[in-house]
Amino acid sequence: MDRFCTRSRTVGVDVTRVSRADVSATLAELCEPPAVGAPLPWTDVSLPESATTMPTPAELEGARTGITAAVSGVADYGSVLIRSTPDGVEPVSLFPDRHVAVLCEDDVVPDMATAIGEQGEAFREEAASLIVATGPSATADMGELVTGAHGPKEVHVVLFGGEDR
Repeated sequence: MDRFCTRSRTVGVDVTRVSRADVSATLAELCEPPAVGAPLPWTDVSLPESATTMPTPAELEGARTGITAAVSGVADYGSVLIRSTPDGVEPVSLFPDRHVAVLCEDDVVPDMATAIGEQGEAFREEAASLIVATGPSATADMGELVTGAHGPKEVHVVLFGGEDR
């Protein structure tokens, strides 16, 4: 867990570690409206009320914050993996200026080979795809490094454990 947090911070990602009971409140604090969100897979974790699910293109374009679940965290890189969904979670993680990824500590793995290995069945059976997000969007193809040119300017991971954390 320490390696994931350290590597994430090295690539410009803020990480907040909370108990499972505090995830929803933390998301509400991090959510700058207008916000969009993809449904979260945990029954006891919810999006802020201000987050629109199933956004229109205009809502997506105007969103300041996008909230998604991450299926895996890669400690070696500080990356999070966001799995595609039939309703299109990808734009929620890519269009807003701030992306907030929610990640369970149990889903942090040491390296990319492990992460891809764990997702292999979904690739084969469901034709799923993954976004590997490593820090804010950045490009230097026109000279100076620019963040947020092709995606989020800020990335924040809310990392939660069990009830004892």
